[in-house]
Amino acid sequence: MTSASPATVAPRSRRRRGAGSGGLRAAPYVFIAPFAALFVVFLVLPIVIAVYKSFFAVQRSGLGFGGGEEAFVGFDNYVQAFGNSEFLRAFGRVLLFGVVQVPVMLLIALALALLFDSAMVRGKKFFQLSVFLPYAVPSVVAALIWGFLYQPKVSPIVSVLQDLGVDPQFLAPGTVMWSLVNVVIWSVTGVNMIIIFSSLQTVPREMYEAARIDGASELRLALQIKIPMIMPAVLLTTLFSIIGTLQLFNEPMTLRSITSNISGSYTPNMAIYQTTTLGGNLNLGSAMAVLLGIVTMILSIALSAASNRRKGGAR
Repeated sequence: MTSASPATVAPRSRRRRGAGSGGLRAAPYVFIAPFAALFVVFLVLPIVIAVYKSFFAVQRSGLGFGGGEEAFVGFDNYVQAFGNSEFLRAFGRVLLFGVVQVPVMLLIALALALLFDSAMVRGKKFFQLSVFLPYAVPSVVAALIWGFLYQPKVSPIVSVLQDLGVDPQFLAPGTVMWSLVNVVIWSVTGVNMIIIFSSLQTVPREMYEAARIDGASELRLALQIKIPMIMPAVLLTTLFSIIGTLQLFNEPMTLRSITSNISGSYTPNMAIYQTTTLGGNLNLGSAMAVLLGIVTMILSIALSAASNRRKGGAR
């Protein structure tokens, strides 16, 4: 019986190690493959299809009976979208909505996070959970709850205000937007508070102790140490809030069944839904969706650039 020489054993062991190391190198790609596939199918592919469809239009011949053929029309759908006054008014409406809703919501979330981080509050876990719970309520359900509270004949809030001599009209043409602002603030303040509060937990406690030894009050501590240290988290929540405002859909769509003062194109997303689903114009709706995505991207980049400029100035 002959034994294998060292010269033959060494290549075999190298081959085994090579095969094993190759498997290890491939392991990360195997784990990330499901996410990558879902990302491409549900995000990248719809964007590509929307951009492609936005350059085409269905052209019908004769009297328009039967199906038509898609023809390349260039930027005609974008020109038509820019000429759609309802679509443009929807953009103006959500921008006004965001100018009010985002700062108010962030101020409330920041104040609550600072309050829970201070030594002034007892039972912090209970109050944090209470503030966060509205975020766990689906937006459609939240809109239905507030829609009930806004209706004069059934709302206990309206009944109490009327007893005090006030006649609130929460769903009137001039106030329905601010009623929507209230619904959104109630729904999303909790999650933004949690993000800011989590950022506060990363600030070294030694800084607080040193400031207190120097005689700093809780208010001065918050304004001069805490807020500057958590500004990246505040900017992150601002960015998410701006994106969420531009994508506003569920709340106004739900309240539309309660009041006629919310039109079918009240927000850009509702205008896109009306054009594609109800109007049957997928190509024009795709162009409108692409424009909405571009506006969202521009605002996100502008906020990020302002944030980076602020950091550079601080240095």
